[in-house]
Amino acid sequence: MTTPSITASDWLNIDRPPAPEDFRGKVLAVEVFQMLCPGCVMHGLPQAQRLRQTFHADDLAVIGLHSVFEHHDGNSRESLAAFLHEWRIPFPVAIDAPGDGAMPRTMTDWGVQGTPTLVLIDRKGETRAMHLGQVADMALGAQVVELIREERPE
Repeated sequence: MTTPSITASDWLNIDRPPAPEDFRGKVLAVEVFQMLCPGCVMHGLPQAQRLRQTFHADDLAVIGLHSVFEHHDGNSRESLAAFLHEWRIPFPVAIDAPGDGAMPRTMTDWGVQGTPTLVLIDRKGETRAMHLGQVADMALGAQVVELIREERPE
C-alpha cells in the first residue's frame, strides 16, 4: 500500500517541511505520538531516538507525527516545542492537521488506531509495517535491517 502524504499544519525541528524526494531511496520510520501519552513518552519516542542513533541517515530517516485526538487544549504548538526541547528529540516532527472530527487528518488517512504507533515505509514509499503500542527493539531492528537490505529504486 502506497503511503498517503502527511498533512501537517506545521513542522518543528526543521527549517522547511520535507518534500517526498527528501526520503526517496531511504527507509522511513514515522513515530505517531501525542506528548501527553505515557506510552509515547516511555516507549515510542525513546525507541524512535534509538532508531535514529543506530542506523545511518542515508539508509533510515526518522520523523515524528504529533497526532492529537484527545486533550486538545494541552497540546499547543508552543507546548510541543518545549516538550521536544526538554526531551531532546532532534528529528523533524509534523503537527498533524485537524480532521473533520476529533481525529487528525493524517492519522485518519493512514488508518492509525492510536498512539504510540510506529509506521515503517520502504524505499519505494510503501507502508510495510504499522506497530500500535510497544514493539521489541530486536524485532523492530530486524524489520528495519530487512527493509534497508532491499534494493534501492532507480
